[in-house]
Amino acid sequence: MTTTIAYTRVSTDGQTIEAQRHAICQRYNVSEDGWFTDAATSGATKALKRDGFAALFSYARKGDTVVVAAIDRLGRDTVDVLETVEALKAKGVSVVSLREGFDLSSPVGKMMLTMLAAVAELERSNIKARQMAGIERVKAQGKRLGAPKVIDDEAVAAWRQENSASIADTAKHWRISPAAVKRACAAVKAQTHNS
Repeated sequence: MTTTIAYTRVSTDGQTIEAQRHAICQRYNVSEDGWFTDAATSGATKALKRDGFAALFSYARKGDTVVVAAIDRLGRDTVDVLETVEALKAKGVSVVSLREGFDLSSPVGKMMLTMLAAVAELERSNIKARQMAGIERVKAQGKRLGAPKVIDDEAVAAWRQENSASIADTAKHWRISPAAVKRACAAVKAQTHNS
């Protein structure tokens, strides 16, 4: 008996799978145990390294169909998505993407998948290039990047020394990370050494 399996994924905690679930339910009848999800999981993480997808992969049997709302739910880059589809196909499982509207395991589906994933990759490269151009422009104007510094290095280092406190205790007292305490102490030490 063949089964329809659904896979949903969201990248961050603030996102919900409901829209993906709704889209799949409109077209397919998926039993409750046929749903697999990865929440707060980046598409950059290879599909088989995600808990939800790994469980789906173990569950899927020959003749089953895996349905996703869109190709990008499987992964971000062409190679990973193609490897994922190939791994499922080797088990005799077909993959259907609703948004793109085709069976990814068919020859036409694979060709379309390669093209769409390549376009998505190109768009990501363009976004990164625009970001880098923006950063270079800000640097050229002599502005500092990032959030303004809110930790008083000297106060942190002085409190730690006065109280003979550990890095962990200092971090707790100032409500900052241990790494921030180390940076503050190193900055004060370097400043003292240079003056």
